[in-house]
Amino acid sequence: MADKSKILLIGGTGYIGKFIVEASIKEGHPTFVLVRESTLSSPAKSIVINNFKNLGVNFLIGDLLDHESLAKAIKQVDVVISSITHDQVDNQVNIIAAIKEAGNIKRFIPSEFTNDVDRAHIVEPATGLAASKAKIRRAIEAEGIPYTCVASNSFAGFFLPAWNQRSSGGPGSFLQSHVQASSIRSTAVTTTSNQPGATASHGDRIVILGNGNVKVVFNKEEDIATYTIKAVDDPRTVNKILHIKPPANIISSNDLVSLWEKKIGKTIERVYVPEEQILKNIQETSDFRRKLTLAICHSCFVNGDQTNFEIEPSFGVEASELYPDVKYTTVDEYLNQLVYRH
Repeated sequence: MADKSKILLIGGTGYIGKFIVEASIKEGHPTFVLVRESTLSSPAKSIVINNFKNLGVNFLIGDLLDHESLAKAIKQVDVVISSITHDQVDNQVNIIAAIKEAGNIKRFIPSEFTNDVDRAHIVEPATGLAASKAKIRRAIEAEGIPYTCVASNSFAGFFLPAWNQRSSGGPGSFLQSHVQASSIRSTAVTTTSNQPGATASHGDRIVILGNGNVKVVFNKEEDIATYTIKAVDDPRTVNKILHIKPPANIISSNDLVSLWEKKIGKTIERVYVPEEQILKNIQETSDFRRKLTLAICHSCFVNGDQTNFEIEPSFGVEASELYPDVKYTTVDEYLNQLVYRH
């Protein structure tokens, strides 16, 4: 049996990076994480750092903006995975330069972990982010570096939060927290689905962007990480986009709410926010995070950018088809966990 590839994570202490590091260790890969000296001693990162130490992660001191330390780290591994934050995406040109200098990397996975950036019809301020990620793709291709891009679609833990995160909780509470209350009162269309014997209380409301019929893909973060690591040594994924679109995780907002209603045994008030209002909110809010979040949600829930295309086999593959042995968490199973917490 061939030795497992040595994997370097850049951005490994971040949100999705933590899951990828753990999946890499679980799959038996010698796993390295590039960190700054200050990160190792940061109280804010102490839990994740201690967890990595217990898992046997190797720390390499370096910085994305320091070519010497970056190149030194890359020369010690076979695969580089970047999971850096959106404000660092453009700096991945430094990783590309270091990989070219090292000459030993068998696969590079750039930081995308969202919709397929070449297929996204997205409004500002997310347009610039998608363009930056697409630019990095083109740079990798131009340099002839073997790559795999991961189109992970929506993080379940981000969009389907636990009940204790909001009084209303459950599916859609994330959206409710990012759509301005004034717009809901003034322009949203409110309906209560007809379920015999059930009524909606004041707190049981869910915000739905658009008409609720557009299908979206929700994947558990651990599954995204597992599929990513599975792909690093797979010749079928080289120079391809790995789309994570398991059939049981493709669902519309309306069907998602109906599924939730069945589980909790009562009807939920559905608050529909039309596209015009979403775009207006994006333009008018001064909060950049809210602006960016709504732009991404508009792409997913209104434009349908995760599901409005067929995967082209010449440059794309689907994860659950490639790896049928992976027991991924379905949306239905994920909601069961939320019911239990409730």
